[in-house]
Amino acid sequence: MTPTTPTVPAAVAAAAPARPAHRDPDVLRWVGAYTASTLGDSIYHLALSWTVVSTGSPAQAGLVLAVAAVPRALLMLGGGVLADRFGPRRVVIGSDAVRSLVVLGLAAALFLTSPGLWVLAAVALVFGTVDALFLPAVGALPPRIAPHDQLARLQGLRGLAYRCGAVLGGPLGGLAVAVGGPATAFGAAGVLFALSVPLLCALRLRPLPAADAARGGTALGELADGLRYLRGHRVLGPLMIIVLLSDLGFAGPLNIGLAVLAEQRDWGASGIGWILAGFGTGAGAASLLLTVRGHVPRAGAVSGWTMTLGAVAIGALAFTTLLPVAAAVALAIGLFAGLSGALCNALLQTHCDPGYLGRVTAVAGLCSLGLAPLSYPLTGAAIGLWGLGPVYVVSASVCALSGVYGLLVPAVRRAELSA
Repeated sequence: MTPTTPTVPAAVAAAAPARPAHRDPDVLRWVGAYTASTLGDSIYHLALSWTVVSTGSPAQAGLVLAVAAVPRALLMLGGGVLADRFGPRRVVIGSDAVRSLVVLGLAAALFLTSPGLWVLAAVALVFGTVDALFLPAVGALPPRIAPHDQLARLQGLRGLAYRCGAVLGGPLGGLAVAVGGPATAFGAAGVLFALSVPLLCALRLRPLPAADAARGGTALGELADGLRYLRGHRVLGPLMIIVLLSDLGFAGPLNIGLAVLAEQRDWGASGIGWILAGFGTGAGAASLLLTVRGHVPRAGAVSGWTMTLGAVAIGALAFTTLLPVAAAVALAIGLFAGLSGALCNALLQTHCDPGYLGRVTAVAGLCSLGLAPLSYPLTGAAIGLWGLGPVYVVSASVCALSGVYGLLVPAVRRAELSA
């Protein structure tokens, strides 16, 4: 059912001259597929939110929207095992194909009838399960399509694609809902997921080293082997701690705290929009910088310093009283934190053995997407008890701790992108 992965012969790959990532047809196909998938994901989530809020009570809507998070957190490590066992390209193709079929099926059901909340909950459950497979696999693909010295540039391209999907997905989804209702929006999302499949099928992957390709065993054994590998690695082990600390400190203020800040300053919803626009502009600028620059000397040290500077900006955001200043501070957060995060991802992909990359990416995803959201209720409760300023300062301190920790660990501080 899944096509055989085409690979580039080792002799041909060695003889071919190095090309910048933005001129590599395989990289451009991957970026195109990722952009289509990200756009589809944004439109899907907007359509689902609109549909469940229109159909049920707020409590029911919250339950449906939370359903996807459970399998994503529980199954992500297993998704990393599958990505390493069957190849990330196959898993990503299968994930987008399933998402396309499920969402197009929901669109057809909405055209023909009015499905209950249980149907929407079932779709959300399937989506969360597929996300647990998709996220580790999509993170494990870059080193299979580009050389190590292009991974920073590829992370920049990925960041630009993600920003494009996040910025355009909301308006496009809203337009689709306004013109043809949720069914039209779900249909558009399904088509976008389907568009990514032929692009992914056309990718030519670099072959794994024989030692990495030959690994096998039970799924639990492979997972345990991956965790042992990660724990004993002098760069990757500390990088997981850095990812966890930075996301724990970053998630609460930029999600829960931002709404409280806008309310206390009487900035309203438009104020939140301006701050998010500033953050998105900064993160997009960081991605563009990496895309153009490509190689970043002393990437480990640069990542630590930029995260520390981003943490200072996070703490300053709580004490701004003027909306233009807050938007400028948010731009600095996006620039520094976005650059640090992209460099962390590039270092992870550079220093990880290809045969373990799916499992290592899964652990990183679990830290950022599975554990970091647990800070949301704690952030809200802490703001109610102690106020906005102290909570932002503590959160910024956690982010700064991640940057300082990276600078204090010699292997991370000296880590380069050309490992």
